[in-house]
Order: sequence, then C-alpha cells, then structure tokens
Amino acid sequence: MKDSMKTWRQAWNDGLVSGAIGSLVSTAALSLAGQKEIGSVLGPINVISRWLWGDRTAHHHEASLRYTATGYAIHHASATLWAVVYEKRFEKPGQSLAARISGGFGVAAMACFTDYKLTPYRLQPGYEKHLSAPSLALVYASFGLALAVRGALARR
Repeated sequence: MKDSMKTWRQAWNDGLVSGAIGSLVSTAALSLAGQKEIGSVLGPINVISRWLWGDRTAHHHEASLRYTATGYAIHHASATLWAVVYEKRFEKPGQSLAARISGGFGVAAMACFTDYKLTPYRLQPGYEKHLSAPSLALVYASFGLALAVRGALARR
C-alpha cells in the first residue's frame, strides 16, 4: 500500500493542478448559484474575503480588487491545500474513475465540515450569506468532482 502512495512532493505538484481545476470549477458553481439566488455572480466570491474585511464583504456584489481578487485568492489557496490532501491520500495509479470521484467527494465533505464546524467564524468562507444549503452542496460536490479530473486525464 505504501508503494502506491505519492510522496509529498508529488502530491504538492499534482495538487497545484487539481487545485486549480477544483478552484475554477467550484468558482463557476459559486457564480452560477450566486446569479440564480441573489442576482450576482461575484457576491459569493467577494464574501470569502471576510477573512480580511469582515462581514461587510457580504454587501459587495461588484468586481473589485479588494473583495473579488482577495476572495478568489483565498478560495484558490484553500482549494489547492485540499487538493494536496486528495492527491496524497486518495489518488493512486491505476485507480478507477469511480474511486477517484469517491475520493474527491470525501475530500469535499472534509472541506465542508472543516469550513463550517471546525473553523472560527471569521475564517469560514461565508457562502451561506448568499447561497442556500442545496447550492452549497452543489459547490462542494463540484469541487470534489473536479479533484478527480487531473488524475483521470493523466491516466490517458
């Protein structure tokens, strides 16, 4: 079993790619859900920047360096860190697509639990300020599904 596990260096290198894919896909899901629920594609991204600017970020729905760029940077960094966990623990050579997707969903569930149950309020992503629970589930599921893409493509 240990022979099939990636080194940390491999996990970081692959996590940079799967994290970017996961970040882009989940950002698209955030934006689509935001457009549907609050009429803003950027509101759910801007609110992530509350790490720095507090809850006032929930009232900003337009593009800005302060809120949008910061929110996306935080989101991307978080996606990358979770992708490294996925790559180290769940991605293995010769693995089936179903196993990859299952691992991706597992990491997404861990990320959601960590975001909303273990993390102090100020450091939570804040998506719930704009999105319903079904939309949040869709965002995390899209992230989990996206994690499996890099490994599936590399296999080909």
